[in-house]
Amino acid sequence: MVAFPPCKINLGLHVVAKRSDGFHNIETCFYPVPRTDILEVIKSHTTEFTTSGLPITGLPEDNLCMKAYRLLAADFNLAPVKIHLHKIIPMGAGVGGGSADAAYTVRLLNHVFELNLAPHQQQKYALQLGSDCAFFLQDQPMLAEGRGEILSAAPVSLKGKYLVLVKPPVHVATADAYAGITPVKPVNNLSEVVQLPIDNWREKLVNNFEPSVFKKFPLIADLKTRLYAQGAAYASMSGSGASVFGIFDAPVNLFHQFADVDYWAGTLA
Repeated sequence: MVAFPPCKINLGLHVVAKRSDGFHNIETCFYPVPRTDILEVIKSHTTEFTTSGLPITGLPEDNLCMKAYRLLAADFNLAPVKIHLHKIIPMGAGVGGGSADAAYTVRLLNHVFELNLAPHQQQKYALQLGSDCAFFLQDQPMLAEGRGEILSAAPVSLKGKYLVLVKPPVHVATADAYAGITPVKPVNNLSEVVQLPIDNWREKLVNNFEPSVFKKFPLIADLKTRLYAQGAAYASMSGSGASVFGIFDAPVNLFHQFADVDYWAGTLA
């Protein structure tokens, strides 16, 4: 069985408090983006994980897809499977590609083995794989709180808007990004801001990681400036970086203007 795990962008990202467990409480709006990896899970005589496309760092057994399989196999005594991941979404980009792959492995295993897991049961496994994994079980924009796992439907639609998503050849370590900011109570209510016309977002919809990340990686800041210069209604860094996105009212062809970075563009659903 084959699935197409999408990525996401963050519409606003507030880091509001550091938790006693060492993590941080955040507020954000996850929005799905139809740039996808390709994931296949089939029953097999032996368990195997293979990849193609973009190179994936780390040992195969440490990949989140394999961790998802082991989680479910421990509870349901699953037969061996072959998992093949064709990687298209850049890693370390702040768009959740690895989390999507993990969540979709849970979804595919549920179908392949006819486990009949309810949504809340799938979410239980997804949360053990990553704070934002549960979002990729939703198939719609979601407001997220806590570590990113407390989800509610987001009152926002970008249907028909055109997204340009660019990633420079730099890696922003999540731990370093968090080390560069001081948690603070947000000035604006995120749920209310995303309901405003996009023209009002530029001054009100903020990503708290941008100041420190931009200081360390000026190229990322430059990409945001360039997207606005090309007519974006709104532009922002996604997650803790390094990707930057621009939302346009109509399709634009900016490939040549951004030929120096990873580039994707498409219409949002």
